[in-house]
Amino acid sequence: MAHGPAVSGLALLDRVGAEAPVLIAGPTASGKSALALEIAERRGGCIVNADALQVYDAWPILTARPTAEELARAPHALFGHVPWRAAYSVGDWLRDLRPFLAGGKRPIIVGGTGLYFSALTEGLAEIPPVPPETRAEADARLAEGGVGALLAGLDPETRARIDTANPARVQRAWEVLRATGRGLAAWQSEPAPALLPPAACVRLVMDAPRDWLTPRIESRLDAMLAGGALEEARAMAPVWDPRLPSSRAIGAAELVAHAGGALSLEEARTRAVIASRRYAKRQRTWARARMADWTGVFAPDAAPAG
Repeated sequence: MAHGPAVSGLALLDRVGAEAPVLIAGPTASGKSALALEIAERRGGCIVNADALQVYDAWPILTARPTAEELARAPHALFGHVPWRAAYSVGDWLRDLRPFLAGGKRPIIVGGTGLYFSALTEGLAEIPPVPPETRAEADARLAEGGVGALLAGLDPETRARIDTANPARVQRAWEVLRATGRGLAAWQSEPAPALLPPAACVRLVMDAPRDWLTPRIESRLDAMLAGGALEEARAMAPVWDPRLPSSRAIGAAELVAHAGGALSLEEARTRAVIASRRYAKRQRTWARARMADWTGVFAPDAAPAG
């Protein structure tokens, strides 16, 4: 990643003041949560979630929500507070986050959803809410024709700007155009002031080389499987709805397919690992494009040689 020379999270603690909010971004399995917990314990603060899947009350193991032991070590907020059937937007997250920026414990905002961080530090357009019937129409089109059915209906400017490999982003863009008559890119060209300007916070992004990250992704998935992710899948299988945002938890579709007998456990694991690696690649791409001026940090065991 192009963030200048990366430093270790441990070394960085001495640079973190007592008051400024800290933002920690980066790909899945890169050590974000461990660094956030270390800062909270050594320098104080409340760890606030910036992951669009960890907000839901489903899949606590598969989305790597904080464990009971981690929750006991430092205050945490905005984890698992949204019902799994509900829609939840970046605007909803900013509204939920606002009280934590108003005083009290210093927020340590950590997660893998780059859009949350850009909206927080760059501003977010005030887009009118999408009516339920528009969302239902988008769901139906997606179910019938896949992402391509929605992508074909987008304006060229929006299509060039969004991550077209991300079904959630494509659907959101289609819904906005359908509901308002204006493309998402046009709305985004008129953002509101940033809730947390870059100069008012410490911005960190985990530097995670692919050859270091890949085995971590695999071992973490194995730990999730051993720790109850299969039981989560079996519990969700009877009510599984792939159209719900909470169903986009990485590996959820594969484990539900295994729970229903459509995939062997080994097939489900292999596909979930591939999905996780692709997700990490998208996160790294976002970081290179949108976080080049953030401070790069690495986990202790990812320190470069020399």
